[in-house]
Amino acid sequence: MARVRTKPTKPRLRSTVAAVAAIAAALGGVTAITPMAQAATPAGAVTPLSPELEAIRAAEATKIYGDSAIRPLNERKTGLISLGDSEISGEGVGNYDPATNTSANQCHRSPDSAIHRTGIPADLTFNVACSGGYTGNIKIGGSKQYADELVQSDSLAIKARNTKIKMVLLVAGANDDLQFGPVMTDCVTRWVLSQGTCEPKYSPGWQARVDGLKPKVESTVADLKTVMRDAGYADSDYKLVVMGYPSPIGPDFYDNPNFPGKLPGGCAGYDSDATWGRNYAVPTFEKGMRAAALASGATYLDNSRLFHGHEVCMEDTWARGLYLDLGDHFPWDENTARQSFHPNYRGHGAFASCLTQLYDSGLREASCADPASTGTPVLQAGAWDSLYAPLKNEATGNCLDSYGGSSANETKVVGWDCHGGRNQGWWYDSAKKSVHIELTHDRCLDAPGANYGAGTGLILWNCHGGANQQFVRDGATLHPAAAPGMCLTVAAAHEPLRLQTCNGSANQRFV
Repeated sequence: MARVRTKPTKPRLRSTVAAVAAIAAALGGVTAITPMAQAATPAGAVTPLSPELEAIRAAEATKIYGDSAIRPLNERKTGLISLGDSEISGEGVGNYDPATNTSANQCHRSPDSAIHRTGIPADLTFNVACSGGYTGNIKIGGSKQYADELVQSDSLAIKARNTKIKMVLLVAGANDDLQFGPVMTDCVTRWVLSQGTCEPKYSPGWQARVDGLKPKVESTVADLKTVMRDAGYADSDYKLVVMGYPSPIGPDFYDNPNFPGKLPGGCAGYDSDATWGRNYAVPTFEKGMRAAALASGATYLDNSRLFHGHEVCMEDTWARGLYLDLGDHFPWDENTARQSFHPNYRGHGAFASCLTQLYDSGLREASCADPASTGTPVLQAGAWDSLYAPLKNEATGNCLDSYGGSSANETKVVGWDCHGGRNQGWWYDSAKKSVHIELTHDRCLDAPGANYGAGTGLILWNCHGGANQQFVRDGATLHPAAAPGMCLTVAAAHEPLRLQTCNGSANQRFV
């Protein structure tokens, strides 16, 4: 259990010169992220714990209530708990629980992590996630990550008997077959040492890695349900949420007017690797996590697009970039850079907002993102993969396409041969009337300069919710909200998308 802090802590010592010198050896400690699940059948009587765990439970109950008894469920204090890896433990936030920031324990739990900052009413909040954790450190009968740690499912068993758990949050999978941290480490190291891009090395086997981790996540969810049933819970007594991982990096940082450079900003790496990570590696991982959550009956929160527009080196970053902790790890060791590329204080605040909205919504599957760069996440029913679709012009048979597969500001939108790529996927946000490209939630269809005259070419631009990014969908046609007489038009194959006077032609219909 931990208290919430209201201010982010200042980083210790950050040195871009040291980053270049130490990166190859230092980044080995970079860790990853994890998700969680929900149950399905009634539970019975409370199953006794082992003597070792019962002693821990009794001591905790005494601390909470003044005696060691297991109370009826409706007489207990309410609680929330998070399990998993570095993505949810608080790695990268700083302000760590001192017991989890020692040479013998690097779980890096922070009182500023998401579980302590939601708006879900609860008397107590527990964070038992641990940086570097994998499903084997969570499941029933699993291994302890450090000598002074419990297997995470054992911690859940104790908390579930002492409090009335309302939500169990699981964020796990990145440290199993995927090995997201070591891959990220290698990609950055290769850039620093000018060894060439990492995409050709990892892309061919990426899907197989995702396929390998799915059954492990499903099994872990099943174990957590068993733990809750053994603690006397019916499956309907609590929410079991698997949360997906956002991408901490992307290729659009050059649009940041205050872009400080890759090393000073901490976004070290090849541009093409950042593109591959955002456009393929994270979405493929997300699809695997979604499949595991659905197969195991968990509530699923798709956060794959949550950090779009807030990646490292962007204007308002929700992730910590390349960071060397030289204060506690000098000379350098494998933990020097482990805080790199993890959610920062604002990132955990975004997680907390999404979790609160999800809990209140009653949805079994939802997505979260910041659709207009306001800094406030918005929940959307369904997973992102099910929401994006091509816009095919009825006359030409072409699909609307961000030219060259780019998502940079001022990218032209054209009609092009349909191929199913992410630069041809679009989502219409009916609430904000914005049209988002699948490449990134941070780029919207835009009438440049609020010019609605005939012949105006449409482009992609940083989403801001302004009038020139608001469009009305009327059946198969789209027109600017500010200019209802003008319609989106593709005159011929491979031509730019332009505004023309609405005439009802097939060139103005998209299906």
